[in-house]
Amino acid sequence: MNIKTIINLGTIFILSTLTQISFADQVIVGYRHLADPGTLVYNGRVYLYASNDDENAAEKNSGYQMKSIVCVSSSDMKNWTDHGIVLQAPQDVSWAGRTWAPSVVARNGKVFLYFGNGGNGIGVASSNSPIGPFKDPIGKKLVEMQTPGVLPAPNMWLFDPMTFIDDDGQAYMYFGGNGDGNVRAIKLNNDMTSTDGPAVSINAPAFFEASWMHKRNGIYYFSYSTNPKAQMRIDYMTSKSPLSGFSYAGIAAAQPPKNNNNNHQAIFEFKGRWYHAYHNRSVAHRTGIPTEFKRNLAIEVLDYSDEGNIIQVGYTSDGVPQVEALNPYARVEAETMNDQQGVRTEPCAHGGLNVTNIKNGDWIKIKGVDFGKGAKTFTASVASIAKGNKIELRLGSPTGQLIGTLQVPNTNGAQRWQQASCAIKGAIGKQDLFLAVTGAEKPEINIDHWKFTVK
Repeated sequence: MNIKTIINLGTIFILSTLTQISFADQVIVGYRHLADPGTLVYNGRVYLYASNDDENAAEKNSGYQMKSIVCVSSSDMKNWTDHGIVLQAPQDVSWAGRTWAPSVVARNGKVFLYFGNGGNGIGVASSNSPIGPFKDPIGKKLVEMQTPGVLPAPNMWLFDPMTFIDDDGQAYMYFGGNGDGNVRAIKLNNDMTSTDGPAVSINAPAFFEASWMHKRNGIYYFSYSTNPKAQMRIDYMTSKSPLSGFSYAGIAAAQPPKNNNNNHQAIFEFKGRWYHAYHNRSVAHRTGIPTEFKRNLAIEVLDYSDEGNIIQVGYTSDGVPQVEALNPYARVEAETMNDQQGVRTEPCAHGGLNVTNIKNGDWIKIKGVDFGKGAKTFTASVASIAKGNKIELRLGSPTGQLIGTLQVPNTNGAQRWQQASCAIKGAIGKQDLFLAVTGAEKPEINIDHWKFTVK
């Protein structure tokens, strides 16, 4: 994130951004404005942690105001579950006023989340779960300008931390911004909440921000966003050492389409394949709002040459394959989806989030649902403030083959939950499933979770 444009105006909190159009598959959680992804692969899922642009005003020149981190996750790279806010300042970190550009690692049975306090210091929070809640274990900045080795540095931006645990167990944090010589790396102790020795300097041509480290076949890849003169693309360097000996290696990814502004990447391996997560501004472009402070997450496959060089990422509309089918016979959170129209989410009285504010014509798409030999019943946990609403279950599109219709009862409250069921016919094999709402022209239905059965 570029701190030059920060103006300290009041924060506008938008729980989730309502959209009324379909998005291409490379957009992740297209009803929220999220940015600066950090990744964690944990127990068969990939978790993306993001700066919360829902908290930024859409007005031009309003500034970056993000004070919380949002987490989303997937087990199949197509359907993403929204876990909502997992860290918030100052509620969870009393000394901080901002929470920007997170990175997350797991160690010793805990999950550690690192973030920038704007450009003024780096903090750490910890949790027993990848979806939080995260809390501050040390009550102060982990790294600040006074940390040995950070200075001297001209116009240092002290943010965008990336924490990496090497094969030998040694942990490192990479951070900094705004100058070729402003990359810093520092060792972390095994507790992951204290530093070991001074920071060291790494020089990166046209370095601007977004430090990221990954390791593949014994090679350390340090990637970063270049400065505006170099088009804010993602470049990378390689070395045989995590702290020294880096050589410029080329371009990992050009400036994304529909972005034309700050850039930020997270490179990770999941189920035997490498990926490049990033942000662009395509959702804001398509909804016609000012784009500068309203970014959204996206993802592409990342490949390597036989020599170990990164093959420059190509931006696509559907370039990430689904790595496994979704099982409809286990509980599925309603906030798990591939695409949507008219969706928002909110905290649920039963824990987690629920889908809310949906009305006639709105829908949720779940990609690659494996019904096997056939489903017989659909059950959902729903809440409604009126009667006469329905959820049509369709295959292939919002108007595709109808396999069942769920009558949504009036539960007399938006958080008064009730189980409702309907018969299913024609749900066989692997299909894209749509939950299409009919009925009220104003939002009256909430959905918490759903499940199919074979009986």
